[in-house]
Amino acid sequence: MNTINLLKPHLLTTNGLKKLTEELERLKTVGREEVADRLHRAFEDGQDADFVDNAELEAARNAQSFLEGRIQELEGILKNYQIIDDNGDPHDYVRVGDWVTVSEEGVDETERYHLVGPAEADPVEGRISNESPLGQALLGAKVGDEVRVKAPNGIIEFRVVKIG
Repeated sequence: MNTINLLKPHLLTTNGLKKLTEELERLKTVGREEVADRLHRAFEDGQDADFVDNAELEAARNAQSFLEGRIQELEGILKNYQIIDDNGDPHDYVRVGDWVTVSEEGVDETERYHLVGPAEADPVEGRISNESPLGQALLGAKVGDEVRVKAPNGIIEFRVVKIG
């Protein structure tokens, strides 16, 4: 029986694909070497101490576990992704891959976000996930539209100022 991959693809920009591919390569080479060195040093140091109390060995094992988990996560993303096509076609509604400028009700300043897939979201860098509350609210909105986002302190309203 054939199995069909029912997982939805990870949405990535071309730049996001490049960054994740580079991160995976770095983790598989340099990252693994660094963790192996750390494990070796911790094991050697543990030979002279009580093995049960070797906190550095435990920390090195945790670092190895975290590293291997991230490698598996990246490999999964890179096996099932879809490039967000920003071919510059004119459009009047927000899509994944767009830069969107919004103003929050009651705030004079605007904020600019790049709407991306969850795998490359980084709010500090202005990249928000299309699956986040604001990302979901913005999808399909047009310039001038107001969108409402449920936040811990209540509903926040944003106006779409510019797309692109």
